Amino acid sequence: PAMFIAMLARPEADALDLSTLRTGVMAGSTCPVEVMKKVIDRFHMSEVAICYGMTETAPVSTMTRRDDSLEVRTQTVGRTMPHVETKIVDPATGDVVPRGATGELCTRGYSVMLGYWDAPEKTAEVLDADGWMHSGDLASMDEDGSVRIEGRIKDLVIRGGENISPREVEEFLYTHPDIQDVQVVGVPDEKYGEQLMACVIMKDGVEPLTVDAVREFAAGRIAHFKIPAHVRVLDAFPMTVSGKVRKVELRAEGAKVVRAQAQAQAQSVG
Repeated sequence: PAMFIAMLARPEADALDLSTLRTGVMAGSTCPVEVMKKVIDRFHMSEVAICYGMTETAPVSTMTRRDDSLEVRTQTVGRTMPHVETKIVDPATGDVVPRGATGELCTRGYSVMLGYWDAPEKTAEVLDADGWMHSGDLASMDEDGSVRIEGRIKDLVIRGGENISPREVEEFLYTHPDIQDVQVVGVPDEKYGEQLMACVIMKDGVEPLTVDAVREFAAGRIAHFKIPAHVRVLDAFPMTVSGKVRKVELRAEGAKVVRAQAQAQAQSVG
């Protein structure tokens, strides 16, 4: 989706004749509903498919189908591909969780790697004895088999004992008229353990968002503890070569910013 968001923001996008486009593939993260609506309306991609997978699973394990609804294509990553198995397990016990419950997504099948090259210890961390690849992604499975990605296990933010899914907050902030793209991460906080930081890319020609502006926009619309305590305006997000946002880097940079702000505040008080 990050690549489609960038294309939608190009000044020449509306002038191009894209009427012959019909389908394409999005992967790397779940597509926000507002982005999907624009891709369908402006790029004519009414049958765009959402795929989920990993380099280690070569690469697609689940995919939406051409006749799936807008809801399925924005809230799920589709159903399991042929000749592949998926399951959702409790990360602590390894037991399969009930339909609709959240756990770790695992994949098994012909496409799963044999292992990391010359790294048996690393392989054992993610590939169990029964051939299941443990993705590190939090997910749930609907009654029809559609998989919902809830976020990375390591991305889950725990603020004062409340578990917060960054994706839920990102989906909400995508509705802000001035935000082109957004990523939400957890940063250290002395009182709550963690707080939310919204890293945003603004649309051209608009003023950068402030924390107060975000609080005003979110007040009464999402739970108060899900409103970001920090806002960081960026020109671009750090990306992997496959087009995924490097949240680990955003978290590390965000933590540095928060520490610097705290030090500056302590010095001014002193």
